Parts: sequence; structure tokens; C-alpha cells
Amino acid sequence: MSHGARVIRTGVSSAGPAAPPSSTAASSAGSDAELMDGAYFRSCAGILKVAQMISLVVGFISVNNSPWTDYSVYSYFQIVTMCDLVMILFFYILHIFRIYRKLTCVSWPLAEFLHYLIGTILLLIASIVAASKSYNVTGLVAGATFGFLATILCVLSIWSSYKVSCITQSTNASV
Repeated sequence: MSHGARVIRTGVSSAGPAAPPSSTAASSAGSDAELMDGAYFRSCAGILKVAQMISLVVGFISVNNSPWTDYSVYSYFQIVTMCDLVMILFFYILHIFRIYRKLTCVSWPLAEFLHYLIGTILLLIASIVAASKSYNVTGLVAGATFGFLATILCVLSIWSSYKVSCITQSTNASV
């Protein structure tokens, strides 16, 4: 056991004001202080979320502006696309504004993985049913096609979300 003198550094000393922080501390504090994460806009996950949102909006508009033959099928398709769109937009804003750093009580990668898993299954079902009931009406066919495109994009997000949440956690646990 060592009983040597310990030095405790505080922000202000008796000699005057504290020295400015080092450049590494300033750069990390500056990146935390920024309001938006500009790199997420250009990242693969950010571009994938934007593509999902665009395909969901186009599918919704296509179905909404065409004559319906079966009200329950297309209203289900619209509800699923809008709920999925709102959740993708929520996670997009969560990443852009770095809200996940402040709310650490939630496992955000796991929440996003579960959202994509459930949302993709519901979107696939809605797209299949909408395609089977479209009766060659071009707007309904286009809506179902964009629903399938959004489903494929969501599967890509499931795969990347799984890589982040499950594989990295299992490798960290074994270390």
C-alpha cells in the first residue's frame, strides 16, 4: 500500500485561471456539442432510411390516388406504410440529433432491429395482399410495387441492424 502524495487537479488553481483544455479534449467536446450529426446524412444507414421513406411515401400516394376495389385491403396497406414511415423517421431523427446518446436507458440498436423485423413482416403481408387485389389498376400495382421495394430496403436494414446489435455484442462478450 502506497501512502505517497496524490495530486488532484481542479479547474481553477490559486495561481490564476485554468489553462485551456487540450486539443483532443476540445475536439471531442465540440463533436458532442454539435446539434446534428452531419456524417449520418452521408452514411449507408442514413441513405437507406431516406430511400425507405421515399418508397413508402410513393407507395402510399399511389394507393391513395387510385380507385379502390377493396377498402379493407388498401386501408390496411396505407396504415402499415404510414406507421412504418413514422417509425423510420423517428429513428432517423434519433440518429441525426444524437438523441440515443442522452437516452441510454433504451437499447437503441435492439429497438431498431425489432422495429424493422416487425415492420418488414407487416409491410410484406400488406404488399402481397395489395398486389393480389390490384385487378390491374395501375396506381394499385405501383403502390404494391413500391411496397415490395420498401420491404427489400427494410430487409437490408434488418441485416445491417443485426450486424450492429447482435454480432458486435457477441464479440464484445467473448473478449
